Amino acid sequence: MNTLPELVPLLKQLRLSGILDSLEARNREAIDRHLAYTDFLGLLVQDEVARREQKKLAQRLRRANFRSQKTLECFDFDRLPTLNRALVHDLATGRFVEEKVAVLIVGPCGTGKSHLAQAIGHLVARQGHDVLFSTQTQLLASLRQAQVVGNLERRFQTLVNVPLLIIDDFGLKPLRPPEDETFHDLVAERYERTATILTSNLDFGEWGDAFPANKLLGAATLDRLRHGAYRVVLDGDSYRSPKPLPQSVSHPVAKGAKTTHA
Repeated sequence: MNTLPELVPLLKQLRLSGILDSLEARNREAIDRHLAYTDFLGLLVQDEVARREQKKLAQRLRRANFRSQKTLECFDFDRLPTLNRALVHDLATGRFVEEKVAVLIVGPCGTGKSHLAQAIGHLVARQGHDVLFSTQTQLLASLRQAQVVGNLERRFQTLVNVPLLIIDDFGLKPLRPPEDETFHDLVAERYERTATILTSNLDFGEWGDAFPANKLLGAATLDRLRHGAYRVVLDGDSYRSPKPLPQSVSHPVAKGAKTTHA
């Protein structure tokens, strides 16, 4: 098929140039299947909608700042026999985002907390929600940098309004003034307005230790996070266990061999 030359600028003017990608194939299909004009048009429109949705998803995933493409399909559930799989699959539906509550994931190092949080975030992004992934350290550093350049309020509001904020490694470093207040303000502003996922190596009973300078502020922060939150516990061995070293092989000097001296 030779696309009509005048069709290209018209489609570009209407911002429908993506239709050109499938126009020839759909035209052949319409001829082979004897489709009505309206059916042919419907196929082209469906292609354009799918293309735009895929483009939006790619943009959401790029803005999410995931460390890698961690998915639920490649999460090793068998390594964590005590994990509540039913809860994980329920979280994968994204219902908690509509509920505007937190998901608190705890477990020892290397049990897959970051993987699980990003996998859920990836699914939420596919459902049309904006997501942002950051470690606690990166999050606070970005706010400090925004303050330096006079952009603190704008950055803060971006964090407040994103439908799902994932904060990895909560409590890995103690929150000290003024960052403990900043963290509290962020949690308070998001409370009952948006959803949050936190991962931590600390047991739930130890989360108050993340606020060594102001226990009262920590209690107020955690009270908001815990209200209505889903709790996920990962209990197992680290998948980062080092590989065993190869056995050393001794190479004895052959009997009678000559040695040289420097």
